Amino acid sequence: MGGSTYKSTRDFAKALDQQDELASYRDEFYLSTTSIYMDGNSLGLLSKRAEASLLDVLNDWKNLGIDGWMKGKHPWFHLSEELGEKSAPLVGALPEEVIVTGSTTVNLHQLVATFYKPTNNRTKILADELNFPSDIYALKSQLQLRGYDPETHLIRVKSRDGRFIDEADIIAAMTDEIALIVLPTVLYRSGQILDMKRLTIEAHQRGIAIGFDGCHSVGAIPHQFHEWDVDFAYWCNYKHLNGGPGSVGGLYVNKKHFGEKVGLSGWFGSQKETQFDMNHTFTQAEGAGAYQIGTPHVMSVAPLIGSLDLFLEVGIEKVRAKSLKLTDYLMWLIETELDGMGFTIGNPREDKRRGGHVSIEHQEAARICKALKDHGVIPDFRAPRIIRLAPVALYSSFEEVWEVVQQLRSIMIEKKYEHYKNEREVVA
Repeated sequence: MGGSTYKSTRDFAKALDQQDELASYRDEFYLSTTSIYMDGNSLGLLSKRAEASLLDVLNDWKNLGIDGWMKGKHPWFHLSEELGEKSAPLVGALPEEVIVTGSTTVNLHQLVATFYKPTNNRTKILADELNFPSDIYALKSQLQLRGYDPETHLIRVKSRDGRFIDEADIIAAMTDEIALIVLPTVLYRSGQILDMKRLTIEAHQRGIAIGFDGCHSVGAIPHQFHEWDVDFAYWCNYKHLNGGPGSVGGLYVNKKHFGEKVGLSGWFGSQKETQFDMNHTFTQAEGAGAYQIGTPHVMSVAPLIGSLDLFLEVGIEKVRAKSLKLTDYLMWLIETELDGMGFTIGNPREDKRRGGHVSIEHQEAARICKALKDHGVIPDFRAPRIIRLAPVALYSSFEEVWEVVQQLRSIMIEKKYEHYKNEREVVA
């Protein structure tokens, strides 16, 4: 289905919902009766299964105490590895290549500490200028720890238009000075999907290790990290995977790197059989579990048990198919209903290049976002002029998408946004 077959009526949106094979999964989530949630690419909503698994783990602690590590409904000792196996199909990895551990930035530090191996000529790290700030902070920190000046040794590929990064420009920057490449799978502002397969092939032809930040893609689009021969990846689980605020993150390491000494050793990276020998010689686990540093944050990982079960039941391909329909319909409505009101769509139009959200630009973006919130729509603002709208396949409806655009239309026609200051809140 495409724009030529859409209609700008509520009844048409309802008809789309009636045809939606994932519509019943809305009942799995706690949805507000007074607002429409369009911010799942920042923080996903709570599902009933995630709540249940959290309560199960809490119950085991209450009833078993320390025995919860090996007994109970979800024994904690192997929980990170088990959730890694559940996550593997979402990123196209072997079960042993994924571990649920740490946070996005901690995992990046661990992976760079492992994979950044400067030599005489190759001492620089390649990233991009549109990357999420935390990644840049971590890369600069790692360079400083090795005695290199981040101003000269962190190379950031320029964007031609402030929205997208051209893969050809990234490839051109893969010089013989580059020791490591770290890029996003999806650009967090514009939603552009980078061609990970192509970039990995090009990096490896030049002898450069390459890794990806999957925070804005895992749970929204399919990946084939193992097939593409990606060296490593890392992501958060609180956006599209609905693991809850501060949820434990995930990382992938290609099997070909198993056995290499991890950069940051910690006792939960030990082989399970010998971990409690309390030997001062580190016996590293064989798979991605080696990249764990400290004791798992059991309460923060517990909601993922239920959440990942949902994704395994539905399958990432069906999630992606509905997500594309939702965002395509949203873009059509924006162009049809908001024509002449100063909006520009700032994300890729092609399905293969568009992530899980729509990015619209407007000079009054901050004010419009505030007006939307006061009129029952939860958007996401990115300075200076981006409104991100993320209809999520498992809990957003086509009628909600229609309603969001009607609210935008009303806000613009009646100039309701003029009642607000054009500046972001503390948490944008």
